[in-house]
Amino acid sequence: MLRYAALFIALAWLGACTGARDLDAPPVDLGDFALGHNIVVAPKVVKGPVSREVPVDELTQAVQSAIAARFDRYEGSRSYHFGLSIEGYVLAQPGIPVVLSPKSVMVAQLTVWDDEKGGKLNAEPKVFTVLETFSAETVVGSGLTQTAQVQLDNLAANLAKAIEQFLVQQNASQGWFKGADFEPPRRTLAAFASK
Repeated sequence: MLRYAALFIALAWLGACTGARDLDAPPVDLGDFALGHNIVVAPKVVKGPVSREVPVDELTQAVQSAIAARFDRYEGSRSYHFGLSIEGYVLAQPGIPVVLSPKSVMVAQLTVWDDEKGGKLNAEPKVFTVLETFSAETVVGSGLTQTAQVQLDNLAANLAKAIEQFLVQQNASQGWFKGADFEPPRRTLAAFASK
């Protein structure tokens, strides 16, 4: 029993650390990035089993707003455009607490465009699968404690945060927003030996 309590506390701490509630903090470094077009579509979106229904326009608007809230903070001199397709979602309905309470999830694909170069930065879309933020309200299932709009806003904010984390990784490893003179970091012998 003590092991389960420790796991629960660890998950709660992890959820608090990885949530998307950091918009009041200064944005992380993304070089010379500025968001241009913020295009969100859902032409073939699949509603998962036992999900609450959400109109497509509400779905795309929630994600577009969350992306704008996170990325309009960047004021670089070069524009980059997002083309994002929402592929599927589940907004948890009320279920049996703890045992069968479903979790909310969203799946989306992102393509990033470099305005100056007139082309894609990622040849293949990056697929994201995000879950609802772990909190006291979602332990027994967010379908029991939250409205569909709150669930959707939660998923949209987590998706925007996941996109930001992806861009930070790509900027560090590929120099996406650092200009033409960027050289990817070289793997040192010590780094290779530690693998």
